[in-house]
Amino acid sequence: MRELSLRLLITFIICIGLGVAFGYISAAIGNEAIVGFDTAVIVFVQGLETPWLTSIMKLFTWVGSRYVVVAIALMGFIVLYFVLCYRQQAFLLISVVAGSVLLNKLLKNYFKRERPEIHRIMDANGYSFPSGHSMMAFALYAIIAYIAWRDVKRTVSRVLLVVFTPFMIIMIGTSRVYLGVHYPSDIVGGFVASALWLTIATSVSAYFQNKREKKERPFHVNE
Repeated sequence: MRELSLRLLITFIICIGLGVAFGYISAAIGNEAIVGFDTAVIVFVQGLETPWLTSIMKLFTWVGSRYVVVAIALMGFIVLYFVLCYRQQAFLLISVVAGSVLLNKLLKNYFKRERPEIHRIMDANGYSFPSGHSMMAFALYAIIAYIAWRDVKRTVSRVLLVVFTPFMIIMIGTSRVYLGVHYPSDIVGGFVASALWLTIATSVSAYFQNKREKKERPFHVNE
């Protein structure tokens, strides 16, 4: 019981921290206090432009698109549910990814931030804040890492998992700035919002899993 209370306290503190961070970013966007940060990062990232790097960034943006993310999530669900029989984890994966898509729609319609017009390399529709690619990428790769962690025992495999996950998340987010369809603050805000949702979803899942395991635990009677 004490362990559960500590876990809930830690989760609450993390959620408060992420909520405050998202609130700060959205407020800074509203009063234009973040313009300097956005401009500096855009100038640096787009200053790296070359034909071969543009092709790579377009590839990362495609990998982070809704259709690809949904396809990967569905394949992950099939493997977890039917092959590995990890049914709770399968539904957790789908819930986290679907929740991030829904949350992104709600937030974009609320803030209604227009996309940047600085050196647009490719076109994009809809509002800018927070970045949908960033939210989906964070949700997908972070939840896959979370689920896979318990079955990855070798140190080398765990290191690869720890390196691969943030690499994909950061590169997908960076590609959106490079291609001129998002402000850097859209990307950071997307990461924070998705991290908040992921923390809530995994904590609720862990709570019910712990509750179920206690029910399934054999009851011993002293003879």
